[in-house]
Amino acid sequence: MTTKNPVEFAREVRAEVARVTWPTRRETMITTSMVFIFVVIAALFFLVADKVIGFVVKLLLGVS
Repeated sequence: MTTKNPVEFAREVRAEVARVTWPTRRETMITTSMVFIFVVIAALFFLVADKVIGFVVKLLLGVS
């Protein structure tokens, strides 16, 4: 493993960051909204699945 001069490393990092295509504010807001929507959908799915499985287990075991 080779060690690099910290100044050279910082220069390379700046050059790499300059090549990154950053998302626009609109793209970030849309993506964030989609994530929140899918989190809510997943939470509702797992809530319903948990209730159904709990109901079936209680039905099979005769536990009230």
